[in-house]
Amino acid sequence: MARTARTADLPWLSTLDRNSGSLSRQLVSALRDAVSKGVLHPGDALPSTRTLSETLQISRGTVVEAYEQLIAEGVLDSTDRAGTSVARALAPQAGVGVLNRKRHSKKASEVPERAHVYAQIAREFRPLPPVPFAISVPIGTTAPGEIWRRLGNRTRARGPGAPAGYADPLGALALRRAIAGHVRKSRSVRCEPEQVVVTSGTQQGLYLACQVLLGARDQVWVENPAYRGITAILDSMGHRETIVRLPVDAEGIDVAAGVRMAPRARAAFVTPSHQYPLGMPLSMSRRNALLAWARSTGSWIVEDDYDSELRYEGHPFPSLQGETPERVVYLGTFSKVLFPSLRLGYVIAPAELVDAFCGARILMDRHPPSADQYALAAFIEEGHLERHIRRVRKAYGEQRHHLIRTLERILPSEVAWIDPGDQGMHLVLWLADCLDDRYVSEQAAQAGVSVRAVSPMYAAGTERMGLVLGFSGFGHAQMTSSAERLAHVIHEVMRTSPGNTAPRRKASRGKPTSRRS
Repeated sequence: MARTARTADLPWLSTLDRNSGSLSRQLVSALRDAVSKGVLHPGDALPSTRTLSETLQISRGTVVEAYEQLIAEGVLDSTDRAGTSVARALAPQAGVGVLNRKRHSKKASEVPERAHVYAQIAREFRPLPPVPFAISVPIGTTAPGEIWRRLGNRTRARGPGAPAGYADPLGALALRRAIAGHVRKSRSVRCEPEQVVVTSGTQQGLYLACQVLLGARDQVWVENPAYRGITAILDSMGHRETIVRLPVDAEGIDVAAGVRMAPRARAAFVTPSHQYPLGMPLSMSRRNALLAWARSTGSWIVEDDYDSELRYEGHPFPSLQGETPERVVYLGTFSKVLFPSLRLGYVIAPAELVDAFCGARILMDRHPPSADQYALAAFIEEGHLERHIRRVRKAYGEQRHHLIRTLERILPSEVAWIDPGDQGMHLVLWLADCLDDRYVSEQAAQAGVSVRAVSPMYAAGTERMGLVLGFSGFGHAQMTSSAERLAHVIHEVMRTSPGNTAPRRKASRGKPTSRRS
């Protein structure tokens, strides 16, 4: 039978000095000081008198005397069942944090510039509450459910996902084989398992690609608008001045504009199957032009295959990677179609870059956690993923149609209009130009509705006002109620906005993502 520890680890409690007066008073002072500095918080448990006396090698009576003094002062509480702890009534303790923040704020100028950049990114990327219209919220029939739990139990108990030592930085071979097979069949990707690097989602794949592909002064093509995750990475890595933002129209990214503006760019980051956030696929002529540019210049294409599985009209578009695998770094994820907390995605790198991506991955976090990799490998190999995708495609298609009809019914077109696309888990609701989409999203949050503003995804000076509305994982009644609240917010903001009598956006309402024939 395991024996209970007879001593406690108290690094904050300095050794008592037997030559400096009463040991009990020294202990009282040390404990009181720990509480006042926030080392001990209200409710924190303290060691028993016996354990603390053995730890400090003093008599138990000395500890009892100190505890009793602090209990009398209201600093500590003691009960027969819970033992001794810091008094929960010490609400003023919260003021210590305020004082510390004020003290630190005086040194704001000493904070490194990059720290400010990362702090802004943290504010932008805080997750939205899981209510309409947050993106990628798997609920009910759109969550893997019992099958996932069964596979997890099977692989974690005594299977390959059981606790072990360090693993392959590229990821579990079983999962890499499953991924290679899956993307060959579903996305026309040409690869071997040795080219697959398992990541913690697409965001990590984008970061690794920037680390591997870009030098300090290399220009890089990025869509305008674009996923804020890639522009934030480039900003934080010192590439703000070398980003070339290319306009997006009904055919996707304007390759000809890129050739004019930065013909020798080192890389292009694109979402060709489903442009984020606008939704259109890259046309065949633009695909051919982009691939021809990469081949002729020796540049790289980073293909973020965003939401490619979820097309509601026709078949998904094939990958760029399948056409020119030697120039394309392909990124995919299971976080969207399964559940975001899974944090498993992948990079399929050209053979000559695999070692580079592996090395960058080692420096970042050594290797991905193993247990869920084996569960996911089994999920794919046993055919569950294909069935799951068919199921969620049907469910999301119905929810998308319901949301479009609801918004068209409750919002007049001169105030807001829908750009639905035919793929993915979200649609764009454009707003009249007199409306500030960031302010609308803030007001919507106060009304219990989760939306993201579109304008921050544009380059400065080219912004359009709009909202990204996710529709996955929400029932019809829940979406209807949230849409009505959002409409009320938009009308209220419209009523109080300057110049609301003649929205400037109305003249330019042509949908940039209108479908091609």
